Amino acid sequence: MIAVSLLDIAIMQTAYISHPLCLKHDMGEGHPESPARLRAIEDQLIASRLFNYLGHYEAPVATREQLLRVHDANYVDVIEHNVPQHGRVRLDSDTVMNRFSYQAALHAAGAVVMGVDLVMGKTVENAFCNVRPPGHHAERALPMGFCIFNNIAVGAMHALTHHGLRRVAIIDFDVHHGNGTENIFHEDPRVMMCSTFQHPFYPFSGADSTNDHMINIPLAAGSGGEEFRTAVTEHWLPALERFQPEMVLISAGFDAHFEDEMAMLRFTADDYAWVTRVIKKIAEKYAHGRIVSALEGGYELHALGRSVAAHLKVLMGQ
Repeated sequence: MIAVSLLDIAIMQTAYISHPLCLKHDMGEGHPESPARLRAIEDQLIASRLFNYLGHYEAPVATREQLLRVHDANYVDVIEHNVPQHGRVRLDSDTVMNRFSYQAALHAAGAVVMGVDLVMGKTVENAFCNVRPPGHHAERALPMGFCIFNNIAVGAMHALTHHGLRRVAIIDFDVHHGNGTENIFHEDPRVMMCSTFQHPFYPFSGADSTNDHMINIPLAAGSGGEEFRTAVTEHWLPALERFQPEMVLISAGFDAHFEDEMAMLRFTADDYAWVTRVIKKIAEKYAHGRIVSALEGGYELHALGRSVAAHLKVLMGQ
C-alpha cells in the first residue's frame, strides 16, 4: 500500500497560482488596488494554516494568441507600446501602468490559462489565481477599473478553443459589474455569465443587458447576505442547471464585504464560503468539479484576507 499524506491530497486538489511581478505592478501611493492586497491574502492563508496545503505554481505569460481571442490586436499593441521606462502612464482615470505592469498583466492572464490547463489535465481539482492587475472591467479594446487584460475571459476562451469545451460558466460576485466580461461574451452563447453587483454604481452597466446567458442581478446599496443568497438561489441556480457548464470560472471579487469602504454592500466571509459551496456543487454535478477562480476586487485588507481564506477552504474541501 502506498502511503499518501494529507499534504499530497491537498496539493492534488487546489492549485495556488501567482507570480512575483504581480507585486511590482504599482499604480501609486494611496491607490486602493495595491501590491499589499496579494500580501494580505498570503499572510492570512499562512495564519490560517492553509498556505502549505496548496499546490504552488508560478504563472506563465499569456501568449499573444491567447490574448487575441478576447482583445483586439491594436489594443494589445497600444498597451505594449505605452509601457513607460520610468514613472507611470495613465490608461484611464483610475488605471495606471508602471514599467512592470504590462508583464504583470500578461502573467495575471496567463495564470488563469494555467489554471484551466491544470484542471483539464486533472493535475488538480481546482485552482485559485492570486494575481493582479484584476481583469473583469477590461473590454475587448478598452482598459478601465484597474484592469488591463480580461484574465477570466482569456481563460474561458482557452477552455473553449484549446480544450474544446462547449459550455463555460463565469460566476462574478464582485461588487462592481463585470462590464468587460459581458462586452466580450454578450453575443457568445457558449459562455454563461452569472453576476451580482451593486447598482446603480460603477461602471453603471449590467442592469438592463440580461439575456439567456447573461444572468445579471443588480443589488441595491445596503443589500447583504440574505439578498445575495436569494439572487443566487432564485436566478443563478436555475440558469446554471439549464446551461449545464463543463467548466466554471469565478471572477472572485471580495469588495462587497461590509468592511470594504469601496462600496455599500454588506456581505461577510460566510457569504463567500456559502456561494463557493453552491458553485462547487454545480461544478461537481455538470463539470467534473472543474473550477478556476481568479482574484478581482477587495480593498479592505483584513476583510480580503479572511474572505479569500473562506473561499479557499471550500475549494480545498475543508
